[in-house]
Amino acid sequence: MTSLLEYRSNRIVELMEEPAEHRDADWLKESLQQAMMLELATLPPYLSAMWSIEPQSGEVLKAFKRIVFDEMSHLGLAGNMLTTIGGVPRLGDVHAVPKYPGPLPGGVRPSLTVFLSGLSKESLDLFARIEEPDNPIADAAAQSHTSIGAFYTAILEAFRDHADLITGGHQLIRDMEHHGAGNSLVALNSLADVEAAIDVIKEQGEGIGASPENPHPGVTGELAHYFVFRELFRGRKLVKVAENPDRWDFSGDVIAMPGTRPMGTVPDGGWGAPGQPAPDAETQDLLDQGNQAYSRMLDHLEDAWQANDPDTASGFLDEAVFKMVSLRGPARTLMLREVPGGDGRTYGPEFRYVEG
Repeated sequence: MTSLLEYRSNRIVELMEEPAEHRDADWLKESLQQAMMLELATLPPYLSAMWSIEPQSGEVLKAFKRIVFDEMSHLGLAGNMLTTIGGVPRLGDVHAVPKYPGPLPGGVRPSLTVFLSGLSKESLDLFARIEEPDNPIADAAAQSHTSIGAFYTAILEAFRDHADLITGGHQLIRDMEHHGAGNSLVALNSLADVEAAIDVIKEQGEGIGASPENPHPGVTGELAHYFVFRELFRGRKLVKVAENPDRWDFSGDVIAMPGTRPMGTVPDGGWGAPGQPAPDAETQDLLDQGNQAYSRMLDHLEDAWQANDPDTASGFLDEAVFKMVSLRGPARTLMLREVPGGDGRTYGPEFRYVEG
Protein backbone atom coordinates (compact mmCIF):
# COMPACT_ATOMS: atom_id res chain seq x y z
CA MET A 1 0.00 0.00 0.00
CA THR A 2 2.97 2.32 0.05
CA SER A 3 2.16 3.83 -3.34
CA LEU A 4 -1.37 4.64 -2.13
CA LEU A 5 -0.21 6.31 1.06
CA GLU A 6 3.11 7.88 0.16
CA TYR A 7 2.60 11.57 0.96
CA ARG A 8 5.54 12.95 -0.99
CA SER A 9 4.59 11.51 -4.34
CA ASN A 10 3.15 12.70 -7.63
CA ARG A 11 0.12 10.45 -7.32
CA ILE A 12 -2.68 13.03 -7.71
CA VAL A 13 -1.10 14.31 -10.91
CA GLU A 14 -0.86 10.73 -12.19
CA LEU A 15 -4.49 10.06 -11.27
CA MET A 16 -5.59 13.22 -13.08
CA GLU A 17 -3.76 12.02 -16.19
CA GLU A 18 -5.71 8.75 -16.31
CA PRO A 19 -8.29 8.77 -19.13
CA ALA A 20 -11.96 8.86 -18.07
CA GLU A 21 -12.56 5.25 -19.11
CA HIS A 22 -9.93 4.10 -16.59
CA ARG A 23 -11.44 6.01 -13.66
CA ASP A 24 -13.11 3.03 -12.02
CA ALA A 25 -13.77 2.01 -8.40
CA ASP A 26 -10.07 1.59 -7.66
CA TRP A 27 -9.34 5.02 -9.18
CA LEU A 28 -12.02 6.61 -7.00
CA LYS A 29 -10.80 4.91 -3.83
CA GLU A 30 -7.22 5.98 -4.39
CA SER A 31 -8.25 9.50 -5.38
CA LEU A 32 -10.39 9.90 -2.26
CA GLN A 33 -7.55 8.66 -0.04
CA GLN A 34 -5.35 11.30 -1.65
CA ALA A 35 -8.13 13.88 -1.17
CA MET A 36 -8.21 13.10 2.55
CA MET A 37 -4.44 13.51 2.75
CA LEU A 38 -4.81 16.82 0.93
CA GLU A 39 -7.48 18.06 3.35
CA LEU A 40 -5.39 16.95 6.33
CA ALA A 41 -2.36 18.82 4.98
CA THR A 42 -4.11 22.19 5.40
CA LEU A 43 -5.10 21.76 9.03
CA PRO A 44 -1.72 21.95 10.86
CA PRO A 45 -0.58 25.20 9.14
CA TYR A 46 -4.00 26.83 9.62
CA LEU A 47 -4.16 25.72 13.26
CA SER A 48 -0.62 26.92 14.01
CA ALA A 49 -1.43 30.35 12.60
CA MET A 50 -4.76 30.50 14.42
CA TRP A 51 -3.31 29.49 17.79
CA SER A 52 -0.62 32.15 17.45
CA ILE A 53 -3.29 34.89 17.35
CA GLU A 54 -3.91 36.56 20.69
CA PRO A 55 -7.39 35.69 22.02
CA GLN A 56 -8.67 39.29 22.02
CA SER A 57 -7.94 39.77 18.33
CA GLY A 58 -11.56 39.84 17.17
CA GLU A 59 -12.59 39.31 13.58
CA VAL A 60 -9.31 37.85 12.26
CA LEU A 61 -9.37 35.11 14.88
CA LYS A 62 -13.05 34.43 14.16
CA ALA A 63 -12.29 34.15 10.44
CA PHE A 64 -9.61 31.55 11.11
CA LYS A 65 -11.92 29.56 13.37
CA ARG A 66 -14.55 29.43 10.65
CA ILE A 67 -12.02 28.26 8.08
CA VAL A 68 -10.59 25.58 10.37
CA PHE A 69 -14.06 24.18 11.09
CA ASP A 70 -14.77 24.17 7.34
CA GLU A 71 -11.58 22.23 6.66
CA MET A 72 -12.40 19.68 9.35
CA SER A 73 -15.79 19.20 7.71
CA HIS A 74 -14.12 18.77 4.31
CA LEU A 75 -11.89 16.03 5.72
CA GLY A 76 -14.96 14.30 7.12
CA LEU A 77 -16.92 14.56 3.88
CA ALA A 78 -13.97 13.19 1.89
CA GLY A 79 -13.82 10.26 4.31
CA ASN A 80 -17.54 9.60 3.91
CA MET A 81 -17.09 9.64 0.12
CA LEU A 82 -14.41 6.98 0.46
CA THR A 83 -16.37 4.73 2.82
CA THR A 84 -19.64 5.01 0.86
CA ILE A 85 -17.90 3.21 -2.02
CA GLY A 86 -16.36 0.58 0.26
CA GLY A 87 -12.98 2.19 0.86
CA VAL A 88 -11.14 2.35 4.18
CA PRO A 89 -9.58 5.72 5.14
CA ARG A 90 -5.97 5.63 6.26
CA LEU A 91 -4.83 8.56 8.37
CA GLY A 92 -2.93 7.05 11.29
CA ASP A 93 0.08 6.11 9.20
CA VAL A 94 3.51 7.72 9.02
CA HIS A 95 3.36 7.52 5.21
CA ALA A 96 0.04 9.38 4.95
CA VAL A 97 0.67 12.20 7.41
CA PRO A 98 2.22 15.41 6.03
CA LYS A 99 5.73 16.39 6.98
CA TYR A 100 6.57 20.06 7.31
CA PRO A 101 8.11 21.95 5.65
CA GLY A 102 7.23 20.18 2.45
CA PRO A 103 4.90 19.97 -0.54
CA LEU A 104 1.20 19.34 -0.72
CA PRO A 105 0.49 15.66 -1.35
CA GLY A 106 0.27 14.10 -4.76
CA GLY A 107 1.98 16.85 -6.74
CA VAL A 108 -0.73 19.51 -6.27
CA ARG A 109 0.70 23.05 -6.57
CA PRO A 110 4.28 21.67 -6.70
CA SER A 111 5.85 25.13 -6.40
CA LEU A 112 4.53 25.50 -2.85
CA THR A 113 6.44 24.63 0.29
CA VAL A 114 3.95 24.29 3.14
CA PHE A 115 5.32 25.22 6.55
CA LEU A 116 4.21 25.55 10.16
CA SER A 117 4.60 28.97 11.78
CA GLY A 118 2.69 31.73 13.48
CA LEU A 119 0.48 34.09 11.51
CA SER A 120 2.43 36.34 9.14
CA LYS A 121 2.15 37.89 5.70
CA GLU A 122 4.22 34.98 4.40
CA SER A 123 1.89 32.35 5.86
CA LEU A 124 -1.21 34.20 4.59
CA ASP A 125 0.23 34.24 1.08
CA LEU A 126 0.90 30.50 1.36
CA PHE A 127 -2.64 29.80 2.55
CA ALA A 128 -4.18 31.76 -0.32
CA ARG A 129 -2.06 29.87 -2.84
CA ILE A 130 -3.16 26.56 -1.36
CA GLU A 131 -6.83 27.52 -1.79
CA GLU A 132 -6.42 29.36 -5.10
CA PRO A 133 -9.09 28.60 -7.73
CA ASP A 134 -8.21 28.07 -11.36
CA ASN A 135 -9.64 31.46 -12.31
CA PRO A 136 -9.84 33.79 -9.30
CA ILE A 137 -12.04 36.84 -9.91
CA ALA A 138 -9.70 39.15 -8.03
CA ASP A 139 -5.96 39.29 -7.38
CA ALA A 140 -5.17 36.57 -9.90
CA ALA A 141 -1.71 35.04 -9.76
CA ALA A 142 0.05 33.09 -12.49
CA GLN A 143 -1.26 29.54 -12.64
CA SER A 144 1.35 26.86 -12.16
CA HIS A 145 -0.70 23.69 -11.73
CA THR A 146 -4.09 22.16 -11.22
CA SER A 147 -6.11 23.34 -8.24
CA ILE A 148 -7.68 21.36 -5.41
CA GLY A 149 -11.04 22.23 -6.95
CA ALA A 150 -10.04 20.70 -10.29
CA PHE A 151 -9.17 17.44 -8.52
CA TYR A 152 -12.58 17.34 -6.84
CA THR A 153 -14.26 18.03 -10.19
CA ALA A 154 -12.53 14.94 -11.61
CA ILE A 155 -13.68 12.92 -8.60
CA LEU A 156 -17.28 14.08 -9.11
CA GLU A 157 -17.19 13.14 -12.79
CA ALA A 158 -16.03 9.65 -11.82
CA PHE A 159 -18.86 9.37 -9.28
CA ARG A 160 -21.35 10.33 -11.99
CA ASP A 161 -20.01 7.52 -14.16
CA HIS A 162 -20.15 5.01 -11.28
CA ALA A 163 -23.05 6.09 -9.08
CA ASP A 164 -23.83 2.40 -8.49
CA LEU A 165 -20.77 2.24 -6.19
CA ILE A 166 -22.48 4.44 -3.57
CA THR A 167 -23.68 2.25 -0.68
CA GLY A 168 -24.05 4.66 2.25
CA GLY A 169 -21.87 2.38 4.36
CA HIS A 170 -19.68 3.40 7.33
CA GLN A 171 -20.75 7.05 7.34
CA LEU A 172 -19.81 9.49 10.12
CA ILE A 173 -22.64 11.83 11.06
CA ARG A 174 -22.32 14.96 13.20
CA ASP A 175 -24.59 18.01 13.32
CA MET A 176 -22.30 21.06 13.07
CA GLU A 177 -24.69 23.60 11.54
CA HIS A 178 -23.80 25.98 14.38
CA HIS A 179 -20.44 26.37 12.61
CA GLY A 180 -22.10 27.34 9.35
CA ALA A 181 -24.32 26.06 6.57
CA GLY A 182 -22.97 22.91 4.98
CA ASN A 183 -20.56 22.13 7.83
CA SER A 184 -22.35 19.07 9.17
CA LEU A 185 -21.03 15.60 8.51
CA VAL A 186 -23.85 13.89 6.66
CA ALA A 187 -24.37 10.43 5.25
CA LEU A 188 -23.71 10.19 1.52
CA ASN A 189 -26.35 7.76 0.30
CA SER A 190 -26.81 8.95 -3.27
CA LEU A 191 -25.12 10.75 -6.13
CA ALA A 192 -27.03 13.90 -5.16
CA ASP A 193 -25.52 13.68 -1.66
CA VAL A 194 -22.02 13.34 -3.13
CA GLU A 195 -22.59 16.27 -5.50
CA ALA A 196 -23.73 18.45 -2.58
CA ALA A 197 -20.69 17.45 -0.49
CA ILE A 198 -18.23 18.28 -3.29
CA ASP A 199 -20.00 21.60 -3.89
CA VAL A 200 -19.48 22.50 -0.22
CA ILE A 201 -15.78 21.59 -0.34
CA LYS A 202 -15.08 23.50 -3.54
CA GLU A 203 -17.24 26.55 -2.88
CA GLN A 204 -16.11 27.14 0.70
CA GLY A 205 -12.50 27.01 -0.39
CA GLU A 206 -12.53 28.71 -3.78
CA GLY A 207 -15.87 30.48 -4.16
CA ILE A 208 -18.32 29.93 -7.01
CA GLY A 209 -16.52 31.63 -9.89
CA ALA A 210 -18.83 34.61 -10.36
CA SER A 211 -18.59 35.70 -6.73
CA PRO A 212 -16.02 35.49 -3.93
CA GLU A 213 -18.77 34.86 -1.40
CA ASN A 214 -19.08 31.55 0.44
CA PRO A 215 -22.51 30.11 -0.45
CA HIS A 216 -22.38 27.98 2.74
CA PRO A 217 -21.56 30.70 5.28
CA GLY A 218 -21.29 30.71 9.04
CA VAL A 219 -22.02 34.46 9.07
CA THR A 220 -23.67 36.75 6.54
CA GLY A 221 -21.29 37.94 3.83
CA GLU A 222 -18.60 35.36 4.61
CA LEU A 223 -16.10 34.92 1.80
CA ALA A 224 -14.56 31.74 0.44
CA HIS A 225 -11.25 30.83 2.07
CA TYR A 226 -9.06 32.02 -0.78
CA PHE A 227 -10.52 35.52 -0.61
CA VAL A 228 -10.39 35.69 3.20
CA PHE A 229 -6.69 34.92 3.10
CA ARG A 230 -6.14 37.46 0.31
CA GLU A 231 -8.03 40.11 2.29
CA LEU A 232 -5.82 39.53 5.31
CA PHE A 233 -2.67 39.51 3.18
CA ARG A 234 -3.61 42.72 1.37
CA GLY A 235 -4.89 44.36 4.57
CA ARG A 236 -8.08 45.55 2.87
CA LYS A 237 -11.63 44.28 2.60
CA LEU A 238 -12.68 42.90 -0.78
CA VAL A 239 -15.62 44.93 -2.10
CA LYS A 240 -17.70 44.97 -5.26
CA VAL A 241 -16.70 48.03 -7.31
CA ALA A 242 -18.77 47.46 -10.46
CA GLU A 243 -21.74 45.47 -11.73
CA ASN A 244 -22.77 43.90 -15.05
CA PRO A 245 -20.25 42.38 -15.09
CA ASP A 246 -19.38 42.31 -11.41
CA ARG A 247 -15.89 43.46 -10.50
CA TRP A 248 -14.29 43.15 -7.10
CA ASP A 249 -11.25 44.88 -5.63
CA PHE A 250 -9.32 44.98 -2.36
CA SER A 251 -10.17 48.62 -1.71
CA GLY A 252 -12.50 48.38 1.28
CA ASP A 253 -11.86 49.03 4.96
CA VAL A 254 -8.38 48.48 6.37
CA ILE A 255 -7.79 45.14 8.10
CA ALA A 256 -5.09 45.35 10.74
CA MET A 257 -2.88 42.37 11.46
CA PRO A 258 -3.76 41.04 14.92
CA GLY A 259 -1.42 40.61 17.83
CA THR A 260 0.33 37.25 17.69
CA ARG A 261 2.72 35.04 19.57
CA PRO A 262 5.97 34.89 17.58
CA MET A 263 6.04 31.20 16.67
CA GLY A 264 9.00 30.43 14.42
CA THR A 265 8.96 28.07 11.45
CA VAL A 266 9.22 24.42 12.45
CA PRO A 267 12.45 23.07 10.91
CA ASP A 268 12.62 19.94 8.77
CA GLY A 269 12.56 17.00 11.16
CA GLY A 270 11.16 19.00 14.06
CA TRP A 271 12.63 21.30 16.67
CA GLY A 272 15.15 18.76 17.90
CA ALA A 273 16.36 17.65 14.47
CA PRO A 274 20.13 17.36 13.85
CA GLY A 275 21.63 20.81 13.58
CA GLN A 276 18.91 22.37 15.74
CA PRO A 277 19.27 23.33 19.42
CA ALA A 278 17.83 20.56 21.58
CA PRO A 279 14.64 21.64 23.40
CA ASP A 280 14.81 21.54 27.20
CA ALA A 281 12.92 18.76 28.98
CA GLU A 282 9.75 20.77 29.67
CA THR A 283 9.56 21.99 26.08
CA GLN A 284 10.13 18.49 24.76
CA ASP A 285 7.33 17.22 26.99
CA LEU A 286 4.95 19.79 25.51
CA LEU A 287 6.02 18.83 21.98
CA ASP A 288 5.44 15.17 22.81
CA GLN A 289 2.00 15.92 24.27
CA GLY A 290 0.97 17.70 21.08
CA ASN A 291 2.30 14.98 18.80
CA GLN A 292 0.59 12.26 20.83
CA ALA A 293 -2.75 14.08 20.81
CA TYR A 294 -2.53 14.66 17.05
CA SER A 295 -1.59 11.04 16.38
CA ARG A 296 -4.35 9.58 18.53
CA MET A 297 -6.86 11.94 16.90
CA LEU A 298 -5.99 10.43 13.52
CA ASP A 299 -6.13 6.90 14.93
CA HIS A 300 -9.60 7.54 16.41
CA LEU A 301 -10.86 8.93 13.11
CA GLU A 302 -9.72 5.73 11.37
CA ASP A 303 -11.43 3.65 14.05
CA ALA A 304 -14.64 5.66 13.68
CA TRP A 305 -14.88 5.03 9.93
CA GLN A 306 -14.11 1.33 10.37
CA ALA A 307 -16.65 0.73 13.15
CA ASN A 308 -19.65 -1.39 12.17
CA ASP A 309 -21.95 0.03 14.85
CA PRO A 310 -23.05 3.71 14.56
CA ASP A 311 -22.83 4.24 18.33
CA THR A 312 -19.29 2.87 18.40
CA ALA A 313 -18.36 5.12 15.46
CA SER A 314 -19.83 8.13 17.26
CA GLY A 315 -17.79 7.28 20.35
CA PHE A 316 -14.54 7.14 18.40
CA LEU A 317 -15.46 10.43 16.71
CA ASP A 318 -16.03 11.99 20.14
CA GLU A 319 -12.57 10.79 21.17
CA ALA A 320 -11.04 12.30 18.03
CA VAL A 321 -12.70 15.66 18.74
CA PHE A 322 -11.45 15.54 22.35
CA LYS A 323 -7.88 14.93 21.16
CA MET A 324 -8.24 17.77 18.65
CA VAL A 325 -9.27 20.17 21.42
CA SER A 326 -6.45 18.97 23.68
CA LEU A 327 -3.86 20.04 21.08
CA ARG A 328 -4.48 23.73 21.73
CA GLY A 329 -3.12 23.91 25.30
CA PRO A 330 0.39 22.54 24.62
CA ALA A 331 0.57 24.52 21.36
CA ARG A 332 -0.25 27.85 22.98
CA THR A 333 2.17 27.17 25.84
CA LEU A 334 4.95 26.31 23.39
CA MET A 335 4.41 29.69 21.75
CA LEU A 336 5.52 31.34 25.01
CA ARG A 337 8.85 29.50 25.09
CA GLU A 338 11.72 31.03 23.11
CA VAL A 339 13.86 28.94 20.78
CA PRO A 340 17.55 29.25 21.79
CA GLY A 341 19.23 31.57 19.32
CA GLY A 342 15.90 32.18 17.58
CA ASP A 343 15.96 35.99 17.80
CA GLY A 344 12.87 36.03 19.96
CA ARG A 345 11.00 33.40 17.97
CA THR A 346 9.15 30.78 19.98
CA TYR A 347 8.40 27.10 19.65
CA GLY A 348 5.13 25.77 18.28
CA PRO A 349 3.47 22.43 17.56
CA GLU A 350 5.18 19.97 15.18
CA PHE A 351 2.18 17.83 14.12
CA ARG A 352 4.32 14.72 13.83
CA TYR A 353 2.73 11.26 13.77
CA VAL A 354 4.00 8.86 16.42
CA GLU A 355 2.94 5.26 16.86
CA GLY A 356 0.60 4.58 19.76
